[in-house]
Amino acid sequence: MRVAGVGQVLIFRVHAVKRMIQRRITEEEVRMVLERGEVVDNYPQALPYPARLVLAWVGGRPLHVVSAQDPGEGDTFIITVYEPDGREWEPDFRRRKQ
Repeated sequence: MRVAGVGQVLIFRVHAVKRMIQRRITEEEVRMVLERGEVVDNYPQALPYPARLVLAWVGGRPLHVVSAQDPGEGDTFIITVYEPDGREWEPDFRRRKQ
């Protein structure tokens, strides 16, 4: 799914759309995470483009968005979206528990 609007073009992978539906996360919330969030991890070796994990609190809940940006076109690919599980993540949701 390709969504254009104010700002960047977002291209949602099928996996991301499925997870958004399952987890009741909207396109608007994904945009908010990308616009206001903090990059908590980078995946420079990801293909076809380097990816990143972005965290933001939206509507009182933490959300993670994994995205990759095409440097040539500037499009942003949304790979997956989820609410991090407190059993797997540190309380600030910036690092996985060891």
